[in-house]
Amino acid sequence: MPYINVKITDEHVSNDQKKAIIKGCTQLMVDVLNKDPATTFVVIEEVSTDNWGIGFEQVTQLRKCSTVGSS
Repeated sequence: MPYINVKITDEHVSNDQKKAIIKGCTQLMVDVLNKDPATTFVVIEEVSTDNWGIGFEQVTQLRKCSTVGSS
C-alpha cells in the first residue's frame, strides 16, 4: 500500500495539474513496483512560499528577486 506525499509551493496549481500529479504518481507505482492503484494513496500538500526555503532565503523572497527587471 504505497503512500506518496508530494509537497509543492502554493503558487496557483490548478485542479487539472493536481489530477495529473496524482495520476502520474500512481502510474509510476504501477509501472515500477507493480502496485495496485486502488491501494495507492497520493497526498498533495501545498506549502506557503514563506515556509519553504532554498539556501538562506524564503522562496517568497527568491520569487520577488527573480521577477525584478523581467517585466
